[in-house]
Amino acid sequence: MNNFIQAMGYVAHPLNFLLIIVGTLFGMICGALPGVSSSMAIILLLPFTYSMEPVTAIVTLVAVYVGGAAGGSISAILLKIPGTPEAVATTFDGHPMAQNGQAGKALGIAISASSFGGIFSAFCMVVAAPLLASLALRFQSAEYLMLALLGLSCITSIGGKDQLKAMIAAVLGLLFSTIGIDPINGVNRFVFDQPFLMNGISYIPVMIGVFAVAEVYKTIAEEYGKKKDASSDLTAAGKINMEMIKLVEMLRMWKTLVKSSIIGTIIGIIPAAGGSIAALVSYGEAVRSSKTPEKFGKGEPEGIAAPESANNAAVGGAMVPTMVLGIPGSPTAAVIMAAFMIHGLRPGPLLLKDQPILLYSVFIGLILASILLFAGGRFISREFARVLKLPYPLLGTLIIALGVVGAYALQNSFYDVLIMFAFSIVGFLFNHYKYSSSAFILGLILGGIAENSLRKQLIIGDGSWMGFVTRPISLAILLIALLGFFYPMLLKKKAKA
Repeated sequence: MNNFIQAMGYVAHPLNFLLIIVGTLFGMICGALPGVSSSMAIILLLPFTYSMEPVTAIVTLVAVYVGGAAGGSISAILLKIPGTPEAVATTFDGHPMAQNGQAGKALGIAISASSFGGIFSAFCMVVAAPLLASLALRFQSAEYLMLALLGLSCITSIGGKDQLKAMIAAVLGLLFSTIGIDPINGVNRFVFDQPFLMNGISYIPVMIGVFAVAEVYKTIAEEYGKKKDASSDLTAAGKINMEMIKLVEMLRMWKTLVKSSIIGTIIGIIPAAGGSIAALVSYGEAVRSSKTPEKFGKGEPEGIAAPESANNAAVGGAMVPTMVLGIPGSPTAAVIMAAFMIHGLRPGPLLLKDQPILLYSVFIGLILASILLFAGGRFISREFARVLKLPYPLLGTLIIALGVVGAYALQNSFYDVLIMFAFSIVGFLFNHYKYSSSAFILGLILGGIAENSLRKQLIIGDGSWMGFVTRPISLAILLIALLGFFYPMLLKKKAKA
């Protein structure tokens, strides 16, 4: 109790409190800018923490992490460009909701859900850190494969009316994920003697092209200037409603928020899983458990609340193995772990014994940053939303310009820009022929995880498949994935009968 009181007094110091505010807002702004992820935001801020006290530095960087995880939803909702990988699932319902004139409501749901998920995971982190860390150690290749399948199981939910086309799109995504050097035996695959393909195709430029740039092409193809189609005209008079969601409306989604926060915390704890997988899995579970799954993908509020609460809950979850085991729970947590070492702190079991105030300081910082999201995030979201009032020729140009910056900033590679434009044509054709772009991206993101985990487990099991069903956690996740895959299909057949 004394450690908690000392940590609270430490965080409440005016300078530390100010740094948490600055860190949260800085993270949100960076998260909202395509290509500037949470990891990059922390890297940019890291040199400024060298002269700080260790606890102050870590808490400030955690606040940036919280803000960045939530900020990605802003551009995902307004422009259909996920600002961070964690915001991919938010585009599924967030952008349609903005197109329906409810941009403010969509942003309010995203910010409120992110705040809830962050607070929830903070309590889980401080109460059950050692227990949850030991659970993470039980995840091996079989469990990682099942997590990937669990994410892929929501294909039937986001695929719209034509499930076959959704599955074809997902398979194409899985195929493209195999491009590059084979991670097991080092053989080049589908590189066609092009050196830039040896590292594989990053899903960030593909995602920007398939979602954002393709949407601009679609609007141009519909002869925007002549038809003034209301469904695509975000600047139509009276179309934009910046009224934020009320607390009562958020309370109606409490089951989705709690369930998604639990999923996000657990997946966040699993090393290297990260918030993007947590968001996709929680979105699929929200669709599966909904009484009206057909509304998802068309602007369903729960389709925003589920991934946003999950990806911010993954922040607190990712800090558990980082601090307790010295194993980063996500790529962003890996950067924070480097900050630990820079300040002379060695993450691991002895850290909490030697630095007991640090755990409570991070816990309080997480809660404070999440509360700041709820308060300040609404103002930032409202200011960003003014972009929708631009005439579409300017808005379309801005979308493509941000897309180019986001694709290039990832690896400072012009080839990523070319990949973005190449896949923008793919996205345009997908839209035209009613294939699911979301299913394609889902396959691309989860393909590498699924393949590597499958092959590693087969190597461990000497070619036997039994390891996938004899491990209790793996079998349980597999059953949930099968249920999530077939349940929407059974509902549709029942509705037709």
